[in-house]
Amino acid sequence: MAVRYLAIEGPPCVGKTELARLLGRSMKARLVLEEAEENPFLPLFYENPELYGFQTQVFFMLHRYRQQQDLHQMDLFESTVVSNYLFARSGIYAHVCLNDAELSLYERMAETLDEKVPSPDLVIYLHNSTESLLQRVRKQTPAYERLMTESYMARLVEAYTHFFFHYSESPLLIINVSQVDFVRNPEGLEELLQQVKAPPAGTRYYRPSRIEKLS
Repeated sequence: MAVRYLAIEGPPCVGKTELARLLGRSMKARLVLEEAEENPFLPLFYENPELYGFQTQVFFMLHRYRQQQDLHQMDLFESTVVSNYLFARSGIYAHVCLNDAELSLYERMAETLDEKVPSPDLVIYLHNSTESLLQRVRKQTPAYERLMTESYMARLVEAYTHFFFHYSESPLLIINVSQVDFVRNPEGLEELLQQVKAPPAGTRYYRPSRIEKLS
């Protein structure tokens, strides 16, 4: 079965959007991208996570849900979709950001929406260390995201690791992005494309033929 709906996941600044654009171009696919800057609560969240965590995550969840509903209007047998998120991202962040009462309410809302969301044919999980991700945050993100603390990033990395260790809803391809730069390494991107085009099944690991040392 060909991959018609591919979702890319991972913690902040791991390279999800960059890889989605590369694969989308190579696969002649439609891109479904979440732009975090569209969330008006996000700058407030980084200033005061306890006060604005719930609003931030609910906005993200509803925004993602609306985008996912648009996929129902498409014929996925005629079109290929590449997205830079998995709908379940909402739950990963919720477990890190919300207190018990907020999380209970959030999960009730998410449970109602989740059953109406299409499942990807393949999920790519991008992994990197907390230290490397924080370096990218300091260099590349909007000013408000530079308020992100090391402890928050570490909790997110741990939450992602835990989530995908137990993930079984779709075939999964895991990539350690500390070993490969798909922008600078076209051969690596071609290797990845071959794995994406292979019949998806279970959990696999992308192992580049040439290991790179990335700063």
